[in-house]
Formats: sequence, structure tokens, C-alpha cells
Amino acid sequence: MNAIDNESLLWQVTQFIWHEAAILDAKEYDAWLDLWQPEGLYIIPIEDADDYAAVLNLCYDDDKMRRDRIKRFQDGFSISSAPPAVTVRTLSRFVIDAVDGNTVVVSCAEHLIEDKFGRQRIWAANVRYTLTSSDTGFRLQEKVVRLLNSDGVLNSFSYLF
Repeated sequence: MNAIDNESLLWQVTQFIWHEAAILDAKEYDAWLDLWQPEGLYIIPIEDADDYAAVLNLCYDDDKMRRDRIKRFQDGFSISSAPPAVTVRTLSRFVIDAVDGNTVVVSCAEHLIEDKFGRQRIWAANVRYTLTSSDTGFRLQEKVVRLLNSDGVLNSFSYLF
């Protein structure tokens, strides 16, 4: 891949990730679910490991678990989602880590500000996306959110990272 192709791909994946962030801040969870490949995984690990299935995670969501989590948010059956927090997230430092056929692995930094009950909390994370491309655009194959304090004291959160 030449430099022009690489810059174009970086711009395309950045646009996709910014779009996902806007969907999440707007709480458009059905639209977020539509971004996923059915076999995709949404993971928030606690420890620094590569085999997430073999360790404890804050989230290790397949399609069913993603849908169950969204249903709890939307139906208000989760104590952590009543009332829902308002979020604003910023993503930066985009780097393409690998390209293999129609699969692109990209990493970035995320800052998420949560406002709930008149107080604000700030979360920081390194995020790795595995995206698959098709004629209709990108789809999420895997999203790994490495919170900087994932092994510390975490209060409940009523949103997705």
C-alpha cells in the first residue's frame, strides 16, 4: 500500500470511528448495533492480556450480550442507567496497525466525559478496533477498550465506551 492509499484508508477509518462515537453520545444504540458483524466482540479487559476469553473482563460481549446490554439501557432495567448519563467523547491519535485483505486494525486514544447527577467523571482509554470493509462500508469485528484504571475502583457506568 502506498502513502496515498494509507492516508485515504486512515481518513476512512477515522470517519467511521468518529461516527460510532457520535452514535454512542446520542444514545442511538440500535444504530450502534447495526455497525457490528454478528460474530463481533466488544471487550473491556481488566488486565493486559491477549487471550480475553481466558481472563476476567469488565465486558466480553458477543452479539447476544451486546443486545441484552442495550435492552437494559433502553428499558431502564439497569440501576446504573437510571437516569442515563450524558457523555461527550473525543478520539485521537489514530494509527493503522495492520491491513490484511478486507480487515483493518486501527488504534486510537479516547477521552470520555460523563455527566450524571450534576457531577462529571473523566475516563481515558486506549482503543483497538478490528474493522472489516465491504462495498457498504466498515463493520466492527472487535472493539477492545483498555481503560487506564480498569484494575482500580470503578463505579458503574450507564453507557458504552
